[in-house]
Amino acid sequence: MTNTMIPEITLNDGNRIPAVGFGTYKLKGNEGVSAIESAINHGYRLLDSAYNYENEGTVGEAIPRTSVPREQLQITSKLPGRYHNYKDAVTTVQESLYRANLDYYDIYLIHWPNPNRELYVEAWQALIDAKKWGLIRTIGVCNFLPEHLTKLEKETGVLPAINQIELHPFFNQEEQRKWHGEHGIVTESWSPLARANDVFEHETLKKIAEKHNKTVSQVVLRWHYQLGAVAIPKSANPTRQLENISIFDFSLDADDMQTIASFTRPDGRLKGQDPAVYEEF
Repeated sequence: MTNTMIPEITLNDGNRIPAVGFGTYKLKGNEGVSAIESAINHGYRLLDSAYNYENEGTVGEAIPRTSVPREQLQITSKLPGRYHNYKDAVTTVQESLYRANLDYYDIYLIHWPNPNRELYVEAWQALIDAKKWGLIRTIGVCNFLPEHLTKLEKETGVLPAINQIELHPFFNQEEQRKWHGEHGIVTESWSPLARANDVFEHETLKKIAEKHNKTVSQVVLRWHYQLGAVAIPKSANPTRQLENISIFDFSLDADDMQTIASFTRPDGRLKGQDPAVYEEF
C-alpha cells in the first residue's frame, strides 16, 4: 500500500481534509469498485461522490474491501436540485447513507444552487440540522456564487466550509477564490484537469512539465495545490492514480504560476454551466 503523506487543510469547522482527493464520477459497478479500491490503496483518503452520480453504493462497497479504517477516509456526497425543500433534503441525506451503507458522511454538499427555484437556503438548513444529528461531519456547497453564499450566511448564520467549483487552467476563478479566502471557505476544484486532451497536448504546459521532470497532469494538480484549492482528479488507471497524487516533491515557481494563470478565458467553462442560471435536478 502506498502512503503518499498528502498534506491536510483545516476547514472553518475545525475538521481537516486532504489537499488532493479522488473523483468518482461515472465509476460504477464492479469496475468502479475496483478503481476506487485501487485509489484508496494508492493513498487517496478523500473520495468525492454524489447522489446524482448513482454510485454511492459503489463507493460504499469499495471501502470495506481495503484495509484502511473507515475513520481514516473522508467520504463526500451531494444533494441534487430536485430535493432542495427541507423535508426532501433530510430524507435524501438518509437515503445517501443507506445507499453507501455508512453511518455518517464526512462531507455533504448542495450540488448546485438552482437559484430560480430559491430553495437552496431550505436545503442548507437541512444540512445544518443533519450535521447536528451526526449524519454529516462537514457541510458545504458546490457552484455557489458569492451572492448565494452571502444569502446562506445572512439567513442561517452559517457559511459553508467548502465550495466545490469548476476550476482548471482555462477557467481559474480568481475572483471567486479570492472571495472564498476572505470568508474562510476552502475551494475544491471539479474538472481540475479540464478536458484531458486539451491539457495534455498544451505545448506550454508540456514545457513546464519537462522543466520539472513531471507529467502535465502533475504540473496542473500542483498548480491547484499552490493556489490553495483541493483538486479531485478522477482516473480508473492505477498508474495515473499514483501519478496524480505524487505532486508533493516539487514546486512551481512564480513564473510557472503566472504562465498557467494566463491561460484562463472569460468563457472557459467546459459546458457553459453558469451557476447564476444553470439548473440541475
